[in-house]
Amino acid sequence: MLKELLHPISLAILLLASASCSDDGTGPADSTDIGSWMEFYEVPGVSVAVIKDFALDYVAVHGVKSLATREPVTEQTLFQAASISKAVSAVGAMRLVQQGQIALDTDINDYLTSWQLPHNDLQDTEKVTLRRLLSHTAGTTVHGFRGYRYGESVPTLIQILEGAPPSNSAPIIVDREPGSGFQYSGGGYVLMQLALMDITGDAFPDLMRDLVFQPIGMDQSTFEQPLPESWLNAASTGYYASGQAVPGGHHIYPEMAAAGLWTTPADLAQLLIELQLSLRGESNSVLSRESVQLLLTAVSDNYALGFGVWSQSGEPYFGHGGANDGFRCNMVAHRSDGFGVVVMTNSDNGSDLADAVVRLIGDREGWPGY
Repeated sequence: MLKELLHPISLAILLLASASCSDDGTGPADSTDIGSWMEFYEVPGVSVAVIKDFALDYVAVHGVKSLATREPVTEQTLFQAASISKAVSAVGAMRLVQQGQIALDTDINDYLTSWQLPHNDLQDTEKVTLRRLLSHTAGTTVHGFRGYRYGESVPTLIQILEGAPPSNSAPIIVDREPGSGFQYSGGGYVLMQLALMDITGDAFPDLMRDLVFQPIGMDQSTFEQPLPESWLNAASTGYYASGQAVPGGHHIYPEMAAAGLWTTPADLAQLLIELQLSLRGESNSVLSRESVQLLLTAVSDNYALGFGVWSQSGEPYFGHGGANDGFRCNMVAHRSDGFGVVVMTNSDNGSDLADAVVRLIGDREGWPGY
């Protein structure tokens, strides 16, 4: 789960790293071709969406979504977004904040009706709040999740929170004082997922569809887990670094807000564009300008509310990466100048590829720092 482990500042350093490519093993002989990078890193399939002038400029696809069928990746091919799910979930949560259904700085237990976060002395003076959950400063545990194979029993959300069978992760608790610093916690996003469901009475996939996907036009995105049969034909197969397919093609993630999004680069690009336009006061399909400014304001360690935010060559960027078994992805956008890129791959080797593609696109387009 490399990308999830990186703080945004580390991500920025990676993006600034040299992309020199030669015959010495540091990269393909043709460093200007995405297909060459894909071959070099042994990634079966990749899809790339490029943003320019606050609009989707183009989508480039390479390779296959399944080595068994040799079916090619298309613009409609679905990938697991992994921890990019957190950024999308944060947008939905902020819309409920904007609507007055939840407050950023109220004890999250005040909103939970189906379960309560266990209290301990670390919470005597400082509380677990939505702001802290979204910014990984709530002091909650469980970094990430490995998902469930087809045929395995899939736990309920409360079983995941309690670490009870058949959950394969530890209980989600508070092990440091809320607000005391950054501690990446997919577990915190599971807690947030339950709170939003308790507040609205809606299933999480339906909630995100209504709050985010439909208003923006992200019609190739879903948080449904397992993926409905009607969507399976569009889904890519995930591959381990060895080239072996993930059993069943992919894992199931009931931890939807943390890792459960299926989507395309084009849909994620539409989300980034919407946020860019909102910051200019030119769109409020989901969030107002003030809400997006709050969403992208750093809280700790260059992490805002669901997004990494950083400065590169003095220019402001935001984005997120993701890593599930068999899938790696990355999205980067400029805060004010209307450009960006989303890269999604179906391989555990895809982290390096995604970084290389971001640098390649940035160099082609003349982005500051690339």
